[in-house]
Amino acid sequence: MPIANNLTTVLDRIAAAATRAGRDWASIKLVVVTKTVGIERIREAIAAGAAVLGENRVQEAKEKIGALGPVARWDLIGHLQTNKAKYAVKLFDLIHSVDNLDLAKELDKQAAKIGKNQSVLIEVNIAGEVSKAGMAVKNAPLLVREVAKLEHIAIQGLMTVPPFSENPEDSRPYFSVLRELAESIAKENIPNVSMNELSMGMSGDFEVAIEEGATLVRVGTAIFGTRAQ
Repeated sequence: MPIANNLTTVLDRIAAAATRAGRDWASIKLVVVTKTVGIERIREAIAAGAAVLGENRVQEAKEKIGALGPVARWDLIGHLQTNKAKYAVKLFDLIHSVDNLDLAKELDKQAAKIGKNQSVLIEVNIAGEVSKAGMAVKNAPLLVREVAKLEHIAIQGLMTVPPFSENPEDSRPYFSVLRELAESIAKENIPNVSMNELSMGMSGDFEVAIEEGATLVRVGTAIFGTRAQ
């Protein structure tokens, strides 16, 4: 199916999931994941209405943004190394994957240099998977409090990637924990911290994520098809 048709189908599924959950579909943003996707296919997605694009790697994003120009909002959804922070603050509107204080401090330093207030999410590794980045649930509130002290960083919410499963329902408990964690942190009323955004859910489980409170769903395969590894 053409990319435009796939995008429409995904948006319809987002709206249906929101309706089931008694939510306004407009409160959910689709992050179209463009990892390994070529420029022309990304252009197709933008022409079909993709407004937020998500990249996993700084270098790949740099090349694509250079080729496409400021045609959409760009988010970083993949792991960020501290030595790439100076590029990340120039390229991305929202960084979903801040998981340690050293990275946050470097982003703050680099954002200050260009007079930017960098929006970020704190990544939480709910399942404690060794293969994945992210702060442990029990340590996430402390990280939020420390990052909140940085002058050029604005925490907008949390992000997680649950363990892979063929069954979308297997992701629900992890999404539920992230929502509850965000609610708990919000009650602290920490200055410079908003818990308005929950980045969770991908092609296989985004509807369940929406039912559990996701405001950002990261979808690539359902739009572009299975990507090259």
